[in-house]
Amino acid sequence: MQKRVVCGISHLQKLHFRSNSSISFATARTRTLEGGADDPMYTDVPKPPRKKSERKPYPTPMKVLIRRAKEEREARKAEPCRMLQEAPANGLLVPELVEVAHGVYRSRESLLYGLSMLVDVVVPVKRCRFCSEVHIGDVGHEIRTCTGPRSGFRSATHVWRRGGIEDVVYFPQCYHLQDRVGKPRIGHDERCKVVRLPAIVELCIQAGLNIRDYPTSRRKKPVYCIEGRIVDFESEEELEMLEDSQQPEIQPWNENDEEKNMGGSNSSSSTVGVRTLNSWFEMISGAKKLMQKYSVWTCGYCPEVQVGPKGHKVRMCRSSKHQSRNGLHAWQEATIDDLVGPNYVWHVRDPHHGPALANDLKRYYGKAPAVVELCVQAGAPVPDEYRSMMRLDVVPPQPDEIDLVA
Repeated sequence: MQKRVVCGISHLQKLHFRSNSSISFATARTRTLEGGADDPMYTDVPKPPRKKSERKPYPTPMKVLIRRAKEEREARKAEPCRMLQEAPANGLLVPELVEVAHGVYRSRESLLYGLSMLVDVVVPVKRCRFCSEVHIGDVGHEIRTCTGPRSGFRSATHVWRRGGIEDVVYFPQCYHLQDRVGKPRIGHDERCKVVRLPAIVELCIQAGLNIRDYPTSRRKKPVYCIEGRIVDFESEEELEMLEDSQQPEIQPWNENDEEKNMGGSNSSSSTVGVRTLNSWFEMISGAKKLMQKYSVWTCGYCPEVQVGPKGHKVRMCRSSKHQSRNGLHAWQEATIDDLVGPNYVWHVRDPHHGPALANDLKRYYGKAPAVVELCVQAGAPVPDEYRSMMRLDVVPPQPDEIDLVA
């Protein structure tokens, strides 16, 4: 019988952990359970994808949502006719967020440009043929987590093929609102007449970004709320004049300028990785600031997203329980992961010379967003906020010693 220590780790397993500069996997888990649950340095690996029948968790507790609804109802009863003062609910822009919207758009374009350089030349991207699993590296992993068709006949092993930028980061589409206050909801009969675009771009447009292909109405006077309904006292002629007076925004991103920022066409992969990773963090941080003021909705059962005061009425949901909703989406508050799909992947320590990730050692491997993993493999330094998630403080045992670990 093996000799075990008090914490439940054998002597052989203790030899596989760094004793001086790092902490063990079990120690990190113990600290998390003993009061360090809010410490970002001990963030656990993301949970596996939820079942299709399960609803997404609410970002805001239901009790808080009910209390807000009661307060709004009481305010409407106390003052049936009132002019909305707070932007953007009154149709006006938030001045301090206009530049943030431009920065998010530029960061997104810079991110896509950097990913195109890395995916095509430096780091290959693999995607499973039957499911949504993504892997960053030359050789796909051997972890049996496939949930695609006939995965049971393959023992849940993945069948890898070449992937692209859309597998590294996912930008869901939404309907474009020309007037986010006057007509905030798209009907089912209008689904073919309204253009769709990436939701993060629509968020930037509603926050103040002007793009020629996506015109939008800008107001100079706040709207009124009469018995819960939004009433606009600006005439249609005034709104048309505002639309005509808007000068199309000069392209905020230029490929030649971005190539210079990347260091030119002969720049090293590490330089491109650092620049791409910075663009990712700038885009995420700016989008979070915009979402604090501008509403973004997502379906509780499917990936559909809509930017605006309310979700659309298009009956296109095919997820669980959609029959009881007549195909309508179950709208709820969205998070940053709903607006920008990070696609978490397994972290590979040595992508060029190390063996493929083994299924028996998967509890020792870490995870990270595909963008972060791609940039790190290209030569960028590991961000501090992802060190724990990538399990850099854990040294996995050898495959022939896994049975000896307690």
